[in-house]
Amino acid sequence: MSREPAPSPEPAPSPEPAPSPEQVDHRLAWEALLDSLEHDAARQTADPTAVVGWSEPAGLGPVPRELVGRASRLLAAQRDRIAELESDRRATLEHLGALRAVDATREPRGAVYLDASA
Repeated sequence: MSREPAPSPEPAPSPEPAPSPEQVDHRLAWEALLDSLEHDAARQTADPTAVVGWSEPAGLGPVPRELVGRASRLLAAQRDRIAELESDRRATLEHLGALRAVDATREPRGAVYLDASA
């Protein structure tokens, strides 16, 4: 009876190298930006009249792979909010048009001028 040698176990995958300080800084900068944008979106949802200032960040580079899902969810929420605002804008324009149409048909009632010299 001959025995075949047992298969050798597969080598464990080597761990990924630790991120460089630049990669850590890059990720932290993106996390801070996403935190800020999420906070602004929540504040705008809670108080639609709130005015939130924003300026485009410079020098961030591409979104780190591990933050793409979070950035995508934020983008989807922003697109939903834009659609809501556009719907509200259209409804407001329709109401304004109706008010103007009513106002245009109105005839003045009573005296327009008062002769105070008589």
